[in-house]
Amino acid sequence: MFFRRKNQVTAERPVLRAEAVQPGRRSLLAWGCACCVMATLPVFPAGAAPAEVQRHLDAAKAAAGSDLGAYLKLGDAAVAPAGDAATPSLAQLINQPVPPPGQVFDNLYFVGAKWVSAWIIKTSDGLILIDALNNDDEAERVIGGGMKALGLDPAQIKLVLVTHGHGDHYGGIGWVQRVASPRVGLAEADWHMMETKLEFDAPEWGRPPKRDLVLADGQKVVLGDTAVEIFVTPGHTPGTVTLLFEAKDGGQTHRVLLWGGTGFNFGKRPDRVARMQSYVDGTARLREVARQRDVDVFISNHSGFDEAVTKLAAKQAGQGNPFVIGTGTTVRALTVMNECAQATKLAWQA
Repeated sequence: MFFRRKNQVTAERPVLRAEAVQPGRRSLLAWGCACCVMATLPVFPAGAAPAEVQRHLDAAKAAAGSDLGAYLKLGDAAVAPAGDAATPSLAQLINQPVPPPGQVFDNLYFVGAKWVSAWIIKTSDGLILIDALNNDDEAERVIGGGMKALGLDPAQIKLVLVTHGHGDHYGGIGWVQRVASPRVGLAEADWHMMETKLEFDAPEWGRPPKRDLVLADGQKVVLGDTAVEIFVTPGHTPGTVTLLFEAKDGGQTHRVLLWGGTGFNFGKRPDRVARMQSYVDGTARLREVARQRDVDVFISNHSGFDEAVTKLAAKQAGQGNPFVIGTGTTVRALTVMNECAQATKLAWQA
């Protein structure tokens, strides 16, 4: 077992347990391509995609409607994007103005930057941090500063769930470990990747954490009164994890799905086309999970996709809770991702 039994946990450690769930240094490419940008040149001139590729892109556009257009940028990996705009550097992305932190639900908080997100789940036995930003300085300034502004104590972080093994998500672990000594969890494939050869690296990123908790598909990580269900959804990395948990909003309960790695960063190579198929399979699988579990909140670890910063500002302005998008919209978002992935896989194989 990769979690300690209850009677083995010291007073300084969280009580974590795994429960079975029923079936059902390489240079950075472009800007921040570890998570958001496609690390491959388009394979067709604009407007010249084969009919089958275009069919999937059209299906993605139909599913996106007027509210999910941010996900359509994934389709740029299959066809030439419009324009030739310069892309910012990783340093420029990191140094953008920090958005205000905020409480999204009674037990869920946004403490991320403008480009890359970090989330806090509050439990009866401490805090769960999801992702740790790019480096220790940023983590202290953005996560730590945001938590303190929200009345949360960084020393109460008992667990860090890292969605995947890229430095913009694990880079700030050093600061977290200094202030809180939490357990750190990733999937086996990404632990292995970080221990052997990093898929991407950059001088702006902190060093990978040392192996700790291994997150496995079909398990729940439990801290206090809160369970986070783990789905291994390879594609963005070999061991990307997607998380499902409940959020409280007064007397209401919402089911939240946090997709762990969205961009098609892996490039047009024979060994990585298979990862695109894994991405297709993962989005199809989680789309059914969303339907079956009535998932009505769909968030990301990059606010460029879920528009978390914009939604949080709207919520703080008293405009309801725009994070609650409904099960139908969650399914549509996963459909856009799935159709863009199918289009890109076909384009790479053409």
